[in-house]
Amino acid sequence: MKSCSISRKHSKEEFRISSILLSCCSSSGWIQRHPFPPEGLLECVCGGEKLVRPRRCAGTRCEEPQNRERCFIANPPAGEAGPGAAAAGRGRCGAAGAMPAAVVEYKGWKEGYGCGYCGAARGKVSAGMWAHSMTVQDYQDLIDRGWRRSGKYVYKPIMNQTCCPQYTIRCQALHFQASKSHKKVLKKMLKFISKGDVLKVVSEEEPMDSHIEDVAACDFPYKSESQVSQSELTPLAVDHAERVENEDKDSGETKEEGNMQKVESDSVQICADKDTPVPAEPSHSAKAVRAPPKPGKGADLSKPLCRKAKDIRKERKLQKLLQNQTGTLEGSQLQGDQAFLLQNSKPKTNQPKNIEDFIFAPLPDDAQHKLEVRLVPVSFEDPQFKSSFNQSATLFAKYQMSVHKDTPSDCGENEFTRFLCDSPLEAEHAPNGPECGYGSFHQQYWLDGKIIAVGVIDILPYCVSSVYLYYDPDFSFLSLGVYSALREIAFTRQLHEKAPDLCFYYMGFYIHSCPKMRYKGQYRPSDLLCPETYVWTPIEQCLPLLEHSKYSRFNQDGKAVDEGRLKELGRVRVLHKRTVMPYNVYKKRRKGPSDEASVQQYASLVGQTCSERMLLFRS
Repeated sequence: MKSCSISRKHSKEEFRISSILLSCCSSSGWIQRHPFPPEGLLECVCGGEKLVRPRRCAGTRCEEPQNRERCFIANPPAGEAGPGAAAAGRGRCGAAGAMPAAVVEYKGWKEGYGCGYCGAARGKVSAGMWAHSMTVQDYQDLIDRGWRRSGKYVYKPIMNQTCCPQYTIRCQALHFQASKSHKKVLKKMLKFISKGDVLKVVSEEEPMDSHIEDVAACDFPYKSESQVSQSELTPLAVDHAERVENEDKDSGETKEEGNMQKVESDSVQICADKDTPVPAEPSHSAKAVRAPPKPGKGADLSKPLCRKAKDIRKERKLQKLLQNQTGTLEGSQLQGDQAFLLQNSKPKTNQPKNIEDFIFAPLPDDAQHKLEVRLVPVSFEDPQFKSSFNQSATLFAKYQMSVHKDTPSDCGENEFTRFLCDSPLEAEHAPNGPECGYGSFHQQYWLDGKIIAVGVIDILPYCVSSVYLYYDPDFSFLSLGVYSALREIAFTRQLHEKAPDLCFYYMGFYIHSCPKMRYKGQYRPSDLLCPETYVWTPIEQCLPLLEHSKYSRFNQDGKAVDEGRLKELGRVRVLHKRTVMPYNVYKKRRKGPSDEASVQQYASLVGQTCSERMLLFRS
């Protein structure tokens, strides 16, 4: 083995080896940045000469400022790991890195299977892939293109072909204003906890994401689990990967390194102030025009505004008090007091209570019940998750059999684990992220020491994404679906205080063609995702279009296109025979029929950024 002799002219030169960045540094020798085990042979090419040296990763932050933004290290210093890096021994310093941590198997389109929304026997059409692992940034970018996960299965409805188009919906949590019905639910819960007496009438409100038809109406998501062994998903040593990369270079198909470095998602959003427009909203979308009220409806503008009876009574009481006063004070002073009292008696501008005022209202010392909400990471290594697993699984089965009429075999522990406990998301922590970190969680609602509801959520870089909710049917009178959604909106606001970019609450899919699924539109202000350009549009502008047609393009700018669309198929990252390679190289190596159509379809649906960052497994 040759020793590594590095001349000064190479001190700042970088070498790209299958998305693994190495840097020569005259002061500290090799700085290795990679997602693989820290022991191994590293190979680079300096002016045509191969230099090979065994190196143990020192876990040192890159000293070159221009490299720091895309530097991966195997053993990051404490607190250096950020979103985009896998938790198991891998980290990242800086922003989004260059090495994909996601490994997916694309399953293709599934056409003509049963729809649980409209009842069509062969109406649904969707694309899907099995995610072996995925970073939270990967999933954030995917749901911003209309994808959604069920366990480790990630699917996307084919909007212009499926019977019931499913539009991704998000609520602007920072600006959310609870409706009267929302406040009624919060007051009911507060009264139940405080006094224990509440009218036990089952609410007709739909629980958030209580419908499982997307994944249970057919066997496709549940029974298409990957049969690939873990060894096939593990890339080989980097020296082998370097030769594959050079194979692409020899063909003259590579471009400048500067173009290869741009892997950050275009979906990164910065939370705006209340007076600024919401990020990624279409700038030329038409404003909604309000029609004048019909005769006999609406306010009569010729009459004064209505006043609250409470304010009227208060004013009358003060006037009567003034009339009964004796003339002991000087007239001028009396008139001044009268003016002061009358001024204070005028009704003040109403300041509506926010949801936190209800959720965190102080309870009396003799409260009848105790409600506790616990955030538990979805991991069998977590003591709280492990200790509550049996109780949580039993509650899931009770809910599914009572609400969705499942059989016991449909909702056993295996089904519960596969659907709500298995997650491809890697748990991650970042210095500027929430204290609980990013990843998949169960938000458990404990009433008097017993779990009565569980909200399954994903905490992502820019949002809290609701996955599913199941609850004890015996407590359906508490409208736990609505209550949990309001709690999750409040939780999003709480996370925003530590993670400023995290300011949205994703509610899954809005299905306008299914009346029972329109309830998500009641959480305002909210936006729907345009199925063609993938920009967010206020729901008020979308509803008239959906009334006219169940499938609609929301972006009214006819010239607008999908900015994240596939531009270069050859740069799609592929994992083939444990080797990472661009699709250009894989296409030359592949034997048998071409699979270009399938890869093209996959890359078009996930977009250029994700197709370059995630690894597409090919057997």
